[in-house]
Amino acid sequence: MVELLRRSYDAIVIGGGHNGLTAAAYLARAGLSTLVLERRDVIGGCCVTEEIAPGCRASTTSYMASMLRPEVIRDLELGSHGLRMVPSEPLLQVALPGGITIPWWSDNARLSREIERFSKQDAVTFLRLDAQLKKLARYLQPFFLEPPPSVGARGLAGLMELLHLAKRFYRISAEEIAQMVSFTTGSLGDFLDRHYESEEVKRLILANNVYGKHGGPYQNGTALGLLFHLLSGGDQHVQGFCGHVIGGMGSITSAMAAAGRRLGVEIVASAPVAKILVRGGRAEGVALEDGSEISARLVLSNADPKRTFLGMLDASDLPEDFRSAIRGIKMAGPCAKVNLVLAEEPKLEGMPADADPRRRSLFTLVPSLESAERCYHRAHLGEISEELWVDCVVASNVDDSLAPPGKHILTCFVQYLPYALAHGTWDENRELLGDRVVKMIGRHAPNVPTAIEARHVLTPLDLERTYGLTEGNIFHGDLVLEQLFFMRPVPGWAQYRTPVRGLYLCGAGAHPGGGVTGAPGYNAAHQVLVDRKRR
Repeated sequence: MVELLRRSYDAIVIGGGHNGLTAAAYLARAGLSTLVLERRDVIGGCCVTEEIAPGCRASTTSYMASMLRPEVIRDLELGSHGLRMVPSEPLLQVALPGGITIPWWSDNARLSREIERFSKQDAVTFLRLDAQLKKLARYLQPFFLEPPPSVGARGLAGLMELLHLAKRFYRISAEEIAQMVSFTTGSLGDFLDRHYESEEVKRLILANNVYGKHGGPYQNGTALGLLFHLLSGGDQHVQGFCGHVIGGMGSITSAMAAAGRRLGVEIVASAPVAKILVRGGRAEGVALEDGSEISARLVLSNADPKRTFLGMLDASDLPEDFRSAIRGIKMAGPCAKVNLVLAEEPKLEGMPADADPRRRSLFTLVPSLESAERCYHRAHLGEISEELWVDCVVASNVDDSLAPPGKHILTCFVQYLPYALAHGTWDENRELLGDRVVKMIGRHAPNVPTAIEARHVLTPLDLERTYGLTEGNIFHGDLVLEQLFFMRPVPGWAQYRTPVRGLYLCGAGAHPGGGVTGAPGYNAAHQVLVDRKRR
């Protein structure tokens, strides 16, 4: 039986991930008695730092900070609770065959000189398009911290929605509208082929896009990543920010939990919710797996939409057309993580001798556009490709608190992979995946395979079983155009409310989607408070 300070609360938040903790802190700040229930024995959801070998800690799932909202950092005073982020410099770095490394410096003049090594024309093109993309991203930025428009609103409410939308775009030109449509609906591969001549430069830009998405780079909608990754983040509102978190990603959620507790939030681990209690069409609390019930006037779910609506509610609690729409959300996560403890730092071929620790802390093994497309299609058929997309971070180069002296933490994000294998199970193929990732890294950093002291492989199935991500989808549903904005999680229910009165969705399955941003939690909490004020 879970020990609680009370048996009734103003609000219960299901899931202690970063969005759940964000929502809980804002509700408590507004004076609501708030309880967070986390199914695992560690708080943080997929934003955690965990020991993978004695004395060695890794950001086991999410691994870099990019779009964490400055408003959340400021409002919750996360810095005073230990959050410290070191800007990544370069933002990323690709390692290509032949010992070629290309860093993506945050300074455009410096980056332009890198691109000129392969094409002077591409260097000019990059600067022109980067300015264009950043301007378009600024039009989208305000939508990140507000509910999407209610497209079905009528009368005065509908008029106000249209006026609000028009206000966001009143300065946009006809040319920029065409560009916005092109970037949100077109393919990344076609865009790169149309504008760039160098294969190396195309792979550099590819390395900063389509993370965690279904579809190869030639699929429609994949150019959206060009804009998504230019939204601001960090405590300085920097467009395209990317940073290392000292203490690992768990330091973000540890700071959020500390901020919440200071505001009065009660946080309980090892408390899996089995069911959301509904009476008369209204949420009235939750039932835990141990059979105990906790009442509340409000329930916010940080679980993904399928787990929330198809797993925690009776079918009779929801309209069948809503359940059907939820069943149709595209999930089937294409990602995995391989976390390694090494006896020595990776020696990446092509890394300059004078490279500092931050430059030596990351490299991406990214296929060509055509190879990435083939890799995705193999995954679509249920196969594990020989050539994978592997994003590597040597976190210990920036944060030596993660491992004892002389040892290093290498965490690897992997895609494209199938959720459902055509042959065998993921339990049977876990080590095969680990072997292929290590083999790929060994081609570029030959000392890594023999330096491994511990290996921790998380398949798409492990992401589902251990971290509660339905079908292993790290975004709680693909970030594709038909599942974004007023279509997220499903059309008609994009403003965090649900068909059950008093039940709200506050996780990545709601607008604006995945990534460690805090935005869904922030928006959901504010929607709750607006609704309470109206009542």
